[in-house]
Amino acid sequence: MKNEYGYLPNETPSLGKLLLYALQQVIVMFPATVTVALITGFQVSTTIFASGLATLCFILITQKKIPLYYGSSFAYLSAVSAMVMAEGTADQIASWQATGILPTELISKAQFGIIMSGFVSIAAGLLVKKFGKDSVEKVLPASITGPVSMVIGLTLAGNALSDAISAGNTAWCIVALITLISTMIYSRYLKGLLGQLPLLLGAVTGCIVAGLFALFGINLFRSIPTEALNSLWSFGPFAIPAFSLPKYSWAALIGIMPIAIATIPESTAHVYQLDLYVQDIAKKKGVEADRIENLLDKNLIGDGLCDMISGLIGGPAGTNYGENISTMAITRVFSIPVLIAASIIAMIISCFTPLIQGIYAIPLAVIGGLEIYLFGAIAAQGMAIMIDKKVDMFDSKNIAVIATIVIVGIGGQYAFGGNIPLFGMNIPCVAGAAIAGILINALLSIKKKGVMNE
Repeated sequence: MKNEYGYLPNETPSLGKLLLYALQQVIVMFPATVTVALITGFQVSTTIFASGLATLCFILITQKKIPLYYGSSFAYLSAVSAMVMAEGTADQIASWQATGILPTELISKAQFGIIMSGFVSIAAGLLVKKFGKDSVEKVLPASITGPVSMVIGLTLAGNALSDAISAGNTAWCIVALITLISTMIYSRYLKGLLGQLPLLLGAVTGCIVAGLFALFGINLFRSIPTEALNSLWSFGPFAIPAFSLPKYSWAALIGIMPIAIATIPESTAHVYQLDLYVQDIAKKKGVEADRIENLLDKNLIGDGLCDMISGLIGGPAGTNYGENISTMAITRVFSIPVLIAASIIAMIISCFTPLIQGIYAIPLAVIGGLEIYLFGAIAAQGMAIMIDKKVDMFDSKNIAVIATIVIVGIGGQYAFGGNIPLFGMNIPCVAGAAIAGILINALLSIKKKGVMNE
């Protein structure tokens, strides 16, 4: 058969297969992207729409060469939370905690930081284009990006436990625990497509348990906040998501913009991973395929522009999704037309009001159970970056950089609630840790003759 080895990026399956493959990609990205919206307080419908729009734009920006799906990034969670606590009034923060949705003014301020974070990825892409692939690692070595990822996960530990545990509410704790354990089991033992959906299956399991408690009069499901039903236009069960415009915020600029540093290594690794898969299929087919690893600069520039596009309409910052890459590897379908169809499907379902209402009804206990797993995984990923890049933990420069990032990041969270009061400003701890790490690494890389250490 012509396509027995799979589909290359420039190949198109038949219409029926294309739609099924596209729907599968949407299902895979859905749990993580929606969870980011629920945790940060962004509008779920807008977030889903933004992921589809950004994916479509990424494909066009990269000239239909790189098959990647763009979804919401967990790396920005603590930065958004810190910005809200710094910029939000008492009433706005209380509204967020009560409804699970940020007031539009705070979303608009976060949008500004997200748009500005796009410049970091674009700068990295231009750096690669000018000086080659190794240039980024000289400025942002694993001794910086690894600890920053660790800090992002660890500073969210308190949020996870406060959502998963409710004093005196045994049912709440049981639901969170079952959600956590089931998600871990699904992630560890399920294979194939189901193995790509541990978050979705874990959430479903938690909701089933919460449903059983509801039968006995213990209702953990949340009421649908009025703010979730805001839309530009509605007709029956369909509604156009409520978009918002960015608003200047100094706190969002310094707090959110530097977080792009942590997503660059992940995005870069995905490009190399994709290249291996695509070249393997091309070899089996006996044809030539473009080397995706040579498009690293376009990938980073595309990431940055898509952050700007998502931020412009009210969506969270994003990154290309490893879950979708794994799905493509399993199915051997790397077709760009499939991802175009997936992005369009995502935008369509974001307008389906009953689905959005169902998402908002998910018990906070379920979200808390997922958060324990997710935030711990982010921290573990930071350690994995350093292990993979063989960071020398006995090198005095590396120790100094890592120590500073970890203590400033975690210490800032637990001593000052996430915003460090310094020089008359409130500096978000993760951003402060990243900036401090970059400065110290640059300082300690200077030799006496002014030559940078390799």
